[in-house]
Amino acid sequence: MTHRGHALSSEQILCIALRFFANGSFLYNVGDAEHVSKATVCRAVRNVTLALKRLLCTFVVFPSHRPTSLLKEEFHRIAGFPGVIGCIDGTHIPIIAPSINEGDYVNRKSVHSINVQIICDGAHMINNVEAKWPGSVHDSRMFRESTLSARFAGVEFDGYLLGDRGYPCQRYLLTPYPDPEPGPQRHYNLAHCRTRARVEMTIGILKARFQCLRRLRVTPERACDIIVACVVLHNIATIRGEQCPTLSPCDPGINHTPPADTRDGRAVRDMICVNHF
Repeated sequence: MTHRGHALSSEQILCIALRFFANGSFLYNVGDAEHVSKATVCRAVRNVTLALKRLLCTFVVFPSHRPTSLLKEEFHRIAGFPGVIGCIDGTHIPIIAPSINEGDYVNRKSVHSINVQIICDGAHMINNVEAKWPGSVHDSRMFRESTLSARFAGVEFDGYLLGDRGYPCQRYLLTPYPDPEPGPQRHYNLAHCRTRARVEMTIGILKARFQCLRRLRVTPERACDIIVACVVLHNIATIRGEQCPTLSPCDPGINHTPPADTRDGRAVRDMICVNHF
């Protein structure tokens, strides 16, 4: 409380931030709608963002709060792909050009962005998010340098991730065959594609639910915090069974030269192909 005016209630602060997350308009537009100043909107968004960020470890857990066997069954029902505990992909969140290290944030489409790593389950829950890398960073590097990659390498998890050709095929991260032969390899690729589509749908839902992610007009550090806050809110909405928004067409991906597959990864992929497809 101050002598200068009337302090906002917690509900008002939360509603101001949610309006910003949902429609992504300029701060003064949100302020006009809520009858507060632009500075007040900025503080409200920042306070709610940091509060949600502190809940990250509660609502975003890999592989899941649910049993691993349940995750595998859920993915298996999609297209018969065995042993999957998550699907991984990167997505670019456009930002305004930063004043520091501006060139690092220019992606392959010549747009300034944050490259975000998302891993989801079969129910559109996001179980892992890495929101700290500039747009110029390759998807495979994000995963390679993540804590989760080291945990997979240490055989901490019983199951596979599915990724596109932007990742190297590894014994715990399976990618499609680059030139599939007729028969099992094509069946493998089809099942892989249908199953991995779940992460593309999840990213589409996230961006449709929170229009601010179409372009963030803040510094890269604050953009990363807002992205994490939106992921936490997305999982809360999914847990509560909130209606999914209508998906807009997905942005075409940014093509990179496919990284080299590992020998162990090819062996695991061949084994699954022969035994299941």
